[in-house]
Amino acid sequence: MELTDDVVYSLILLLSVPVGSAVKLIPSPELKKAVCTIIGIVAAFLTIGGHILHPLFTSVASILAIKIVGPRKCHIFLFFGCFGYLAFFRTCHYFGIPKVSPISNAVQLFITLRLIGLGFEIHDSYRELSSQEGSSEERHLRKQYVCIDPSSVDMFQYAFCFIGQFAGPYYKYRTYQDMIYSPRTSEIPSMGPLIPRLKQLPLIGVTYLFFSYFFNIQYTQTEEFYEHPFWFRLFYMVPMFTIFRTRLYMAWILSESMCMTSGLGAYPEASQPKCGQGPTDLKKLHESYESKDSVDYNYETIHSLSIYGCELGRTTKEGLRSWNMTVQYWLATYCHRRVPNSLKAYRVAITMTVSAFWHGIYPGYYLSFLLVPVVLMAEDNMRAAFRHGSQRWIESFDWACWFFKMRAFDYMCMGFLLLRLDYTLRYWKSIYFLGHVVTVLFLLIGMLFKKKSPTNVDTSSKMKEKVKSN
Repeated sequence: MELTDDVVYSLILLLSVPVGSAVKLIPSPELKKAVCTIIGIVAAFLTIGGHILHPLFTSVASILAIKIVGPRKCHIFLFFGCFGYLAFFRTCHYFGIPKVSPISNAVQLFITLRLIGLGFEIHDSYRELSSQEGSSEERHLRKQYVCIDPSSVDMFQYAFCFIGQFAGPYYKYRTYQDMIYSPRTSEIPSMGPLIPRLKQLPLIGVTYLFFSYFFNIQYTQTEEFYEHPFWFRLFYMVPMFTIFRTRLYMAWILSESMCMTSGLGAYPEASQPKCGQGPTDLKKLHESYESKDSVDYNYETIHSLSIYGCELGRTTKEGLRSWNMTVQYWLATYCHRRVPNSLKAYRVAITMTVSAFWHGIYPGYYLSFLLVPVVLMAEDNMRAAFRHGSQRWIESFDWACWFFKMRAFDYMCMGFLLLRLDYTLRYWKSIYFLGHVVTVLFLLIGMLFKKKSPTNVDTSSKMKEKVKSN
């Protein structure tokens, strides 16, 4: 019996968790790097076969580009080069090359993030080493705990490290290096933070199986579906988004779990690690490593998912920031913040376009992602116009925001699932483009009443008084 992609995908993630425990016990850094790379290459070859040539080519070409172009411009070259190859990768079947599988796509996606991120890390390290900003102590700490100088072999081993190879999380080369050369590996906890995370899986799994049994996206592509009344078609996107997100929840929890068992992304709590970035207080990090006392660690650096934020976060921003958090970090750090000031007004739209392109070339991705900036603007306007008054009113307003946030995600999720332009537009048309209509209405109402709201009037008055007094 042939295994489906979903079954293979699940088996890889499940097996990677105990494998991580074995990797953590390897005392030699060089051996640990080699084992992580060999596991990654073998796992990729067994699951995607000849398609492994795509990530191999991308990795070798990127390493050569870094060596040839140098640290000043390598980040730009890798950004456009890796995304350019990603476009070819997804259309290679038009050139007589076998069409890639969904699992091949997953491997290529995270190779792309790692290599582009690597280019930026090398560039930022080059700038940091030539900078004179901060005290000598601060510069020394950044050089010791932030900057990188990998060899070609190191870069290749990072690209093919099995941890996060199929479902993330994204982690920087520096995070990978810190795992390999961690001075206190034996003290880093794994089971303590792992068990609470795994306890979430049964309920999520049951929810996924329950909704998958009664609902499927293929039904929306049949004529019978469109014979149902409006309320049925409108409601259908709710279980679809439930299936979509619970499936990803399980993948991300298992991905975080393999990081925990291997010790990747573990930093002293005193260093205040942040998602994707790693330690933010380098002085405390240094003190923790030098201390002879026991140190408390956390895995915030590889934390990909806040289920509370996704499910109960009141705003769209909170929902987005709680979802695939390490990839959000990558987009914010290497895309949003790097957009030139001349294009500052378009940063969100550019970032959403890059995110859509990374996910795929199907029109459904772009139709959904490019609605996000409008939803964010509408939400901000409505909150500025109406979120004031009594605490009871604010609480009620926040729950209303939560309801519309979830419905917006339901609506946009259909573009992710239907993918094709005709399928997506046909479904949205069958519910009268309600997501677009409500978003535009909120945008206009918020703009209209924001100018007249007491909060803005008071703020304006105070500003005028301050100017007069000066």
